[in-house]
Amino acid sequence: MTSSPAAYDTLSAHFSDTGRTPADYDLIVTGDLGKLGREIVVDFFHQDGVDLSQNYNDCGLLLFDLKGQDVHCGGSGCGCSASVLNGYLLNGVREGRWKRLLFCATGALLSPTSVMQKESIPGICHAIAIEGGK
Repeated sequence: MTSSPAAYDTLSAHFSDTGRTPADYDLIVTGDLGKLGREIVVDFFHQDGVDLSQNYNDCGLLLFDLKGQDVHCGGSGCGCSASVLNGYLLNGVREGRWKRLLFCATGALLSPTSVMQKESIPGICHAIAIEGGK
C-alpha cells in the first residue's frame, strides 16, 4: 500500500493549519511515493479543487531516470528521501534555487507482527518547511 493517503492528509492539514497554499512554496516534495503515488496525491488535491501539479515532485522520481532505468514507478524507501534531501534539495536551497521548500517524508510503518496477522500496513507522512536562499 502506498503512503499517498498519508501524504495527502499531512499536506492538507499543513495548508489548513498554516493558511498557506501550494503556491506559497517553490517546491513541495514527498519522500518515496514514486510515479503512481505522486499521481494519487495530485488526484486527491484535484478532487478538492487544488492544483498541486505545478510545484510538486517526489524523491523517487528525482533520484531515478524513469526512461533510462528499469525502476517501474520510481524509487521507494527512506534512501530516496535521505539522498535527495541531503544532496539535491538542501543544496538547491543554499544556492537560492528555492526559497521555500515543503519536504514531506513518507513511508510505511512495517511491523512483522502486523504482517503475520494479515493486518494492513499504515502509511505515515511528516512535513517540514525549509526556508532559505541568498
